[in-house]
Amino acid sequence: LKASIGHVLLKALNGEHTPSFELPLVKDGEQKAVLLLNAATRRGPSNEVIGVICVGQDITQINAMAAEQQRIADDLSRLIDTANAPIFGVDLNGMVTEWNRKAAEMLGYQKEETIGKHLVASFIEPENRQSVQEILTKALAGAETANYALPLMSKHGKRYTVLLNATTRRDAKGLITGVVGVGQDITQLNQVMADSKRIADDLTRLIETANAPIFGIDTEGNVSEWNAKASSLLGFSKAETMGKNLVSNFITKEFKESVQDVLAAALNGKETANFQFPLFTKDGKRREILLNATTRRGPDGQVTGVIGVGQDITMIREITDEQQRNAEDLARLIDTANAPIFGVDMEGMVTEWNRKAADMLGYTQDETIGQAFVQNFIQPEDRKSVQVVLQRAMAGDETANYKLPLMSKHGNLYSVLLNATTRRDSKGKIVGVVGVGQDITEQDAANAESKRIADDLMRLIETANAPIFGIDKQGRVTEWNVKASNLLGFTKRETIGRSLVDNFITEEFKHSVNSVLRAALAGKETANFEFPLFTKRGERKAILLNATTRRGADGEITGVIGVGQDITQIREITSDQERIADDLSRLIETANAPIFGVD
Repeated sequence: LKASIGHVLLKALNGEHTPSFELPLVKDGEQKAVLLLNAATRRGPSNEVIGVICVGQDITQINAMAAEQQRIADDLSRLIDTANAPIFGVDLNGMVTEWNRKAAEMLGYQKEETIGKHLVASFIEPENRQSVQEILTKALAGAETANYALPLMSKHGKRYTVLLNATTRRDAKGLITGVVGVGQDITQLNQVMADSKRIADDLTRLIETANAPIFGIDTEGNVSEWNAKASSLLGFSKAETMGKNLVSNFITKEFKESVQDVLAAALNGKETANFQFPLFTKDGKRREILLNATTRRGPDGQVTGVIGVGQDITMIREITDEQQRNAEDLARLIDTANAPIFGVDMEGMVTEWNRKAADMLGYTQDETIGQAFVQNFIQPEDRKSVQVVLQRAMAGDETANYKLPLMSKHGNLYSVLLNATTRRDSKGKIVGVVGVGQDITEQDAANAESKRIADDLMRLIETANAPIFGIDKQGRVTEWNVKASNLLGFTKRETIGRSLVDNFITEEFKHSVNSVLRAALAGKETANFEFPLFTKRGERKAILLNATTRRGADGEITGVIGVGQDITQIREITSDQERIADDLSRLIETANAPIFGVD
């Protein structure tokens, strides 16, 4: 310090101009004051330098004030930069001079990207520039603005809403130097408010347009809400109900007390669900209403009334009564049905066992209900397959026409054709299985007998000592027995599926044979129709044919069975006999002796 002051004084002694300098005054090691000195050259009469004169100003207090101001400025700068609110500043030309961290974080523009750029032109959306410029212009004229909703678009296209206070910025002399804008990000608040308004609007529309009667009362019990459904259901318009006491004017005498109790409880914060009571319409018709009485509260949580949301269950009651009647009819139908019916729950325990099941199997309802169906009433060898059918039905995969063998209490074996149907409750949840059976024991016996007869017939056809063939409705060979193969030389494999007439009848007889077969396919059978067949080696065989219509189980014609007789040898013998008879007749006629015959 001494060197720097000595340097200044030396310059002044040399006649040079010197700048002002600060001189701290110290006493006992403690700085007592600071002087701001001007060192001026002092000259004699001849203009020679004779010394230096220093003019000082005590700036101790000024320095202290400047330091405090600097500290405040630094604090303010840190406050602006670290504030949890977006803050920007502009100068008199609208150029950005402040841009804090929160503004950078929110909008994506770093401080370096904004300082010195025009705020409105660079960072405000075109449609908002005029209004924002007006706010800044007013603040630059000293008219500050509070709570201006400023829409901002971030660098990445995200839209924000900032509640802005535009404050005039002044220098030490009070001259306006710019504007500082301190914002509050109300984007989420606006969204919440918009959602709240939307919900409130939706709720109002919901109440008014709901397909359920809705009314509201205030704390005095007077109607404050009465929606369109309530009007259409009960016949009282909104104008006829608003402000009137609900219980006194619209509830019948016998239910006034109970309805009043429910509403009073709701006004005390105790809500009620599914309260059933009747309401009478304006024209006297009774309506069954299921009511939820809900406490209505204001923004401060204070009870302001009750909202009653009703459900017109008049038709449901009628349907429920009808369902009950149907359920009772179904129970009687199951019990008296002429078919064995049983039911099991999800654990396989018997829940239904009708009279027919009891009559057929010998187990009474009391002996079966609650018992495991498969373990107690199914033969060991069939339990696994029956369990699979029940489990599939319990998974929603029903089974039709399952053949279930059942052994009665007295050892009689029955065959039941079973439909295993999934049983569901009113909500569609599977609760068990119902099995509806058909006793096919006698039918099985008849089928077995029919199969035996059919097998016997097949063996008879195959082993018969007569050529037998069959055709379908298209004339294709379906049967060709051993005798036909032996007689004609064509194997079964060579004939099955081929047209009989086209492949095995000579041209001259095709028409007549086809006519006989067509007639049989129309139900007109033919006996003793004689026609020739040629063997694979070209030998002629005379066949005497019976063409019989073939029918299916439903009586429908399925084809023709032809049972033939090889009369080739008979025809040869007959020809010889005719020749001998002719010879004998000529001999008798031409004999040279009288010949006569008597019977």
